[in-house]
Amino acid sequence: MVRLALTQLVIGLVLLLAPSAQAQSVAERALTCRKVGDVASRAAEPQFIRIDPAAAAKLAEIGLDRAAIFERMVETSIPETMGCWAMPAGNFDSQLISVGMSQWNYGTGSLQPVLKRWRDGFESRRQYRRTLKALAPTYGKLLMSKDCLAVPVRERCRAGILAGQDAAGQLNPVLMRELTAIFESDRMLQVQADTYVELLQEVRSEVMRVFPSGPITMRKVRWAIDTRVQQKSLPPDEDIARLRRKLAAMPEAERWPRLRAIFAWYKALAETIDQDGIVRDYAWNVEQWHCMIDRGLIDPEQYELLNLTFLKSRTAIGNSGRWQALTFSRRAKIILGVGSVSGRRDGDCQAAVASL
Repeated sequence: MVRLALTQLVIGLVLLLAPSAQAQSVAERALTCRKVGDVASRAAEPQFIRIDPAAAAKLAEIGLDRAAIFERMVETSIPETMGCWAMPAGNFDSQLISVGMSQWNYGTGSLQPVLKRWRDGFESRRQYRRTLKALAPTYGKLLMSKDCLAVPVRERCRAGILAGQDAAGQLNPVLMRELTAIFESDRMLQVQADTYVELLQEVRSEVMRVFPSGPITMRKVRWAIDTRVQQKSLPPDEDIARLRRKLAAMPEAERWPRLRAIFAWYKALAETIDQDGIVRDYAWNVEQWHCMIDRGLIDPEQYELLNLTFLKSRTAIGNSGRWQALTFSRRAKIILGVGSVSGRRDGDCQAAVASL
């Protein structure tokens, strides 16, 4: 009871001292959020997040030890939440609510299992109810209701959550604050880590399927993680086999014009009226990636991964394909080590040439 009372006191102080979400931009919230990483608990216990030993042994087979697992978590969270454990978002993309380092959401049904796992992890129902009331006194019951935990959510849930957002799909400050409190809590950090580790185990199986002859490089693993996070699966065997047959039969003279054609597709798509999230990025990306072709900086592994990315990006159907260019940007940046996503630029073709 004493421990529970102390927990409730800490929760109350966190909520009281947390800066108001009112009028804060995403960038401003990112400055004060709890950052993704191998962090200490609220009680200052270092590395308190547990990774299942059996899962850790399997992930080690593809080069992911504890440090690498958290590095991949951070990498996933940067385009999703600017590196935050919570960063809730509203219905701007028709997903009702998205939250957590991997932006699990009600719309696709990915958020409901995370919330259920958090609920079911308490020692008692009483402890769960007290914690929920402390973290989310206004919206907690709605967020954890049967209507909101159903897949798809029921109309009563949808109406209640939309009432907590404006016409542009921006969450009101109270709903924002309460979702942040839940997803930045120690218990939810463990749930997020467990869920992500399970995803990594699925990625391990998918990487071995797509690249049965190996080697399994960290570039391939990172590419597969981002594909799995955004699009749930890697390309199917039939499509991969077709692509590889075409690549094997392609005359050498067509090799680089074909890749330039993919970059031209990306540029044209980015300039259409209904592509979002890339206006600050695409022109710089195209310039840099063409430079990499010109300077001979793209190796065979990168070449195949770019073609596989083109294959999969064309199937990104959220909001009728609204995010296809962004999808390609994210993966191409991972593959090439040069790219801009959400205004964040990494790498530089000219600098790479100078270092040779």
